[in-house]
Amino acid sequence: MSAPQEDLDPQAAQAQDPAETPETPESAPPGQPEEDLPTLLAEAQAKLAEYHDQLLRAHAEVENVRRRAQEDVAKARKFGTESFAESLIPVRDSLEAALAQPDQTAADWRQGVEATLRQLNTAFERNQMHEVAPQPGEAFDPHRHQAISTVPSDQPQGTVAQCLQKGYLIADRVLRPALVMVSAGQS
Repeated sequence: MSAPQEDLDPQAAQAQDPAETPETPESAPPGQPEEDLPTLLAEAQAKLAEYHDQLLRAHAEVENVRRRAQEDVAKARKFGTESFAESLIPVRDSLEAALAQPDQTAADWRQGVEATLRQLNTAFERNQMHEVAPQPGEAFDPHRHQAISTVPSDQPQGTVAQCLQKGYLIADRVLRPALVMVSAGQS
């Protein structure tokens, strides 16, 4: 048997033997003395504390924004009808004034009711409240109309045959659908 050759390059042998390689600390950059490690650690801990403080402050700010948003929503729910209520006060005043008049003719009552209805319509318009009153022959819209029944009529099938009760929208949102009878076509 032949013995292993020992005439390898001494530098290659030295690189292969980890016990003989000089150890340098990996955390310290070359040319920086090892005694700066406590200083580096203290600086890193200070930055960590600063970042932690920033995180806590950001978290507190997010919680404050969330709490303020909840309060704003609660106030909007509570006082959202304020404008509409202010518009209805003159209508109530007119009704009370009409009832306070002792001797009125039917014509006077009619004029007072018509004036009060105009006030109510003005209040509705000011608050973006619109009526839904489909005419016979209009297409049935399940988003704005509620069908009570289908009836044979001269109107095309699937259209409104008769409006039984007006509906109302606030802006584009249905407050109450119009009650309608839908045409089944001619029988």
